[in-house]
Amino acid sequence: MKQHVRYVATADRVNLAWSALGRGMPLVKAATWLTHLQYDLQSPVWAHWITFLSERFRYIRYDERGSGMSDWHAPDLSNANWVDDLETVVEAARIERPFVLLGMSQGAATAIRYAVKHPQRVSHLILYGGYAIGGNRSEDPARREMYRALTDVVRLGWGSGNPTFRQLFTSRFVPGGSQAQLDWFNDLCQRTTSCENASALLAARGNLDVREYLQQVRVPTLVLHASHDEIAPLEQGRYIAGNIPGAQFVQLDSRNHVLLEHEPAWQEFCAAVLEFTGQREIERTPAHADEDKLTVRERGLLALLREGRSNAQIAWQLGIAEKTVRNHFSNLYRKLGVRSRVEALVRTQPVHDSD
Repeated sequence: MKQHVRYVATADRVNLAWSALGRGMPLVKAATWLTHLQYDLQSPVWAHWITFLSERFRYIRYDERGSGMSDWHAPDLSNANWVDDLETVVEAARIERPFVLLGMSQGAATAIRYAVKHPQRVSHLILYGGYAIGGNRSEDPARREMYRALTDVVRLGWGSGNPTFRQLFTSRFVPGGSQAQLDWFNDLCQRTTSCENASALLAARGNLDVREYLQQVRVPTLVLHASHDEIAPLEQGRYIAGNIPGAQFVQLDSRNHVLLEHEPAWQEFCAAVLEFTGQREIERTPAHADEDKLTVRERGLLALLREGRSNAQIAWQLGIAEKTVRNHFSNLYRKLGVRSRVEALVRTQPVHDSD
């Protein structure tokens, strides 16, 4: 997947890196932490998100100030600038019609505030794994204490050569991930920001509070939340949905704050987003009917796909070139009548009778 990374300067002269992939209805993702516009394209954690969203929408994303490919030396990393930064990217992208706004994790707070400020610009508001109040402002003493402890771990161990400190932090994002996915997340920590910035960015999240904005949202809203999310507890998602007028709520059976490609919750997320935005849902057929069309090698590739393996990991395991893996997948997609990994997984998911 090729992309062109562009830069736009904010009012306080911070250069934000942003990109647009795909065509069609515009969808803007409010910035979240632990992203890198270039590195994420091959990520075993983020690549399927990028693939799905860019195949269905004109997908616009950016690295937040202080991280990724945006300026690390930003004068202010507090949450006061989050909406301004989103406005800057939206203007740079020259979006001429109302767009879908996606807010994940702390990005949900940014998306909520933007939707309240610019209701005419937002056609659909999608919030996943969000929270209205940060850990430092929680009314739950245990949650406040947990957040302070986590902040100390980040401050003391982020730049350490020992990954144990970082893994205490990252394992909460994808507790259901493979070791390869956890290793990638640990590496992303050091690639995406500095120790000092990590501490400041975590503090900004801990101090957010958008509860007063919820009742002011006047755009169609879909709230999705993993049932056992360790970063943002389920009650946070329910609180958001219960206080935004007319919001739809979808509970997903997952432990992961970042949904992984192989889990059914990811397929449910995709289907819910397509339905909510009026896009065509991927047709599902009995799994065996489609898999009968595949060769033994292609069925093996499909099995590895369900395990969440990347092309590079599959190539290494099978002892073949990564280009050969891509060619095999092209044939597999053609036989299934799909265009991507996500569609292949959804199409071959077993369909169970409701009786």
